[in-house]
Amino acid sequence: MRAILQFFPQRLDVNGDAQNALVLAQRARWAGIDVDLVAVLPGDRPPAEAPAAIVIGSSVDSELPALRAELVGFATALSDWVAAGVPLLAVGTGFELLSHGIQLGTAAADFIEGFGVFPGRAQPLPARASGELVADVREGRIVGFENHARGFVVPDDASAFGAVVRGTGNDSRSEGSRTGSAIGTHLHGPVLAKNPVLADAMLTAAFGDRYGADSHEATRVDSFAAAARGAILAQLDLPIG
Repeated sequence: MRAILQFFPQRLDVNGDAQNALVLAQRARWAGIDVDLVAVLPGDRPPAEAPAAIVIGSSVDSELPALRAELVGFATALSDWVAAGVPLLAVGTGFELLSHGIQLGTAAADFIEGFGVFPGRAQPLPARASGELVADVREGRIVGFENHARGFVVPDDASAFGAVVRGTGNDSRSEGSRTGSAIGTHLHGPVLAKNPVLADAMLTAAFGDRYGADSHEATRVDSFAAAARGAILAQLDLPIG
């Protein structure tokens, strides 16, 4: 049985982002794939076997130093797993910690070194971004809620997760970062519940042709997600995509 790792779910769940792991696990089970949802807790060590997928949620800034210290023991494993094609979703501060670093303020000492899974770095925005975020990514048009004080500098457009349609994201142009099957994003929601097409892409990366998204349960739930996205886009006077 393959594991879906849910990192520090009680500490990285400010916006419900740790529950993206529940979305992956349930959709895999609906497709007839046995998975084990495993919570990674402080002090744990990397498992010997690579997981099927990884979810790292978001926390508050005051927790960043402690969270970084707890992730150090997983740094090599995370890099190796992503290099091997294991799908990973990191949201908010979890995304920032997996970048090259986080600039908290203007002083050189206000920098937290990241783990380099994603190219780019987080830096303060002129004003806090809060509200609906709509982005076009390779899987389609996705929606979520952003609430962050830092943008993200990507080395080039190719390394961004997608293009901003409405909202701020990285810099009002690009959103998040993507490297291989790993996605870093500002989209809360949790994003996989609102945009199951992303969950399906991650599960396809994890299980290949074994995964199918056409179960009765998935189809029913996806209709609710589609209605929610449609309502948000209609309120913003935007097409579905």
